[in-house]
Amino acid sequence: MATGTPSPQQPNAPLRFRRRVGALSPGQLTLLRQAFAAVMAISDDRGYQRYAGIHGLPLPISCDNAHGTPYFLPWHRAYLYFFERALRDQVADATLAWWDWRTSRLGLDPGIPQAFAVTRAGGQANPLASARVDPLAISQGRASGVTVPARTVRRPNAPGAPPLPTQAEVANVLTLRDFGDFTSQLEQLHNRVHVWVGGHMGQIPFAAFDPIFWAHHTMIDRVWRLWQLRHPSARPPASIIDQALPPFPMTVRQTLDVTALGYDYAAASATSAP
Repeated sequence: MATGTPSPQQPNAPLRFRRRVGALSPGQLTLLRQAFAAVMAISDDRGYQRYAGIHGLPLPISCDNAHGTPYFLPWHRAYLYFFERALRDQVADATLAWWDWRTSRLGLDPGIPQAFAVTRAGGQANPLASARVDPLAISQGRASGVTVPARTVRRPNAPGAPPLPTQAEVANVLTLRDFGDFTSQLEQLHNRVHVWVGGHMGQIPFAAFDPIFWAHHTMIDRVWRLWQLRHPSARPPASIIDQALPPFPMTVRQTLDVTALGYDYAAASATSAP
């Protein structure tokens, strides 16, 4: 795993901008695919299986303490940060991109982005469409009564799935002033997206093996960034601000300034549309 602890005084790298998946240029999308393919080809702790497994299975590393807690947003920001560093270790100019899953005010369903939906791209298998699941994770899941395919699958908008969040719902969440209220309600919207995608994404122990997990959580991180810009004095509780975020060598405080982490979101401002 790439390590290092950035700070506002010592930024990790020149500022880079994460963009919406649908707004990536062909070249930017190619870099993203090349980076995913490269980390998927690595079998040691620098590789995709290691990073995807951090979120759930295989044990012992798990994100259980990051869901339903005030650590939800900081923990996942650290998670994205270190995974993006792993991508950039392989393809220096690659950056994560966010999936805008909001349904519009007209009720249009954005669905799975084309970049993640096509099975082949450039004459090769599209690494954003599916990924292998760690056999140990599959074995541990089966032992607990959960069986999943060896490669990630999606079943978007299956019968009984909740609807994707709307633009209005995201806008309403951004008006909340308390960090705890904001975190709780944003996490509920986040949960709906996981269930809507279905398949591996619908189960926490396996969700991060699906490449779309990273675009989904980059969207969540972007919404937090917009909230921070709109409510600059609002912060996580003082009781957790200097708590560590294992397994990452980072504290909650060190996640609060994305520019200190070397990135921002294209067109991010206090007045940006969510």
